[in-house]
Amino acid sequence: MLWIVGAFLLYLLWESGFFTAEAWSDFNRRFYQNFVKDDRYMMLVDGLNSTLFMTAGATVIGVVVGLILSVIRVAYKGGVHIPILNKFAEMYITVLRGTPAMVQLLIWNFTIFASARDLNTQYIAILAFGLNSGAYVAEIFRGGIESIDPGQMEAARSLGLTYGSSMRHVILPQALRNVVPMLFNEFIALLKETSIAGYIGIDDLTRAGQNIQALTLEHSQPLVMVAIIYLIMVMVLSKLVKKLEQWLSRGRR
Repeated sequence: MLWIVGAFLLYLLWESGFFTAEAWSDFNRRFYQNFVKDDRYMMLVDGLNSTLFMTAGATVIGVVVGLILSVIRVAYKGGVHIPILNKFAEMYITVLRGTPAMVQLLIWNFTIFASARDLNTQYIAILAFGLNSGAYVAEIFRGGIESIDPGQMEAARSLGLTYGSSMRHVILPQALRNVVPMLFNEFIALLKETSIAGYIGIDDLTRAGQNIQALTLEHSQPLVMVAIIYLIMVMVLSKLVKKLEQWLSRGRR
């Protein structure tokens, strides 16, 4: 099926005259204007670094927040009744999963940190994306924890371990092994989600493409290049996820 789509696209390009000498000459001229002249490709490099920095920072926050929220919810079902914490966790997950990430980002930047003039907006974005991701990671962890046979918790408690020790030494290590591929998928989603950071003035990868557009008045190549870079990163990460899943499945045998 993929080769049929590729062949069809090549046919469309051929019919549109893309492979003529004139078209190639125009393509090369525009490519030089967009990326080579004045080292404009460095704008994309800097934007990519900013995107990766935000994604990495938000991932750390998301994993920590998600793990804490999931443990609170699972512990409540397991008999550790702290209604305030459980209600907070439920509300947190509901609100942050139920509202757009872009709206949350704008609220953090233009409302909560509106008076923090000296604060780097990248850190605001990392916090906003991380807290948003934490709501999704919490459900991933919760599903992983609840997938573990309840008998394992009972066996650990019968050996004299407290609920916290049983969770930390018996349940969580197994749950983490189960959810690692899903966490990588969340990382991929977060990588693409950071493309809205330009709305608060951050020169991420997408904003870098728009900046090149403003300089060259070229509306196709810069954004197509941005899309290609994102696509390559996602394809590489998706390949790593598949390799990881295969390795984990072999480890369970």
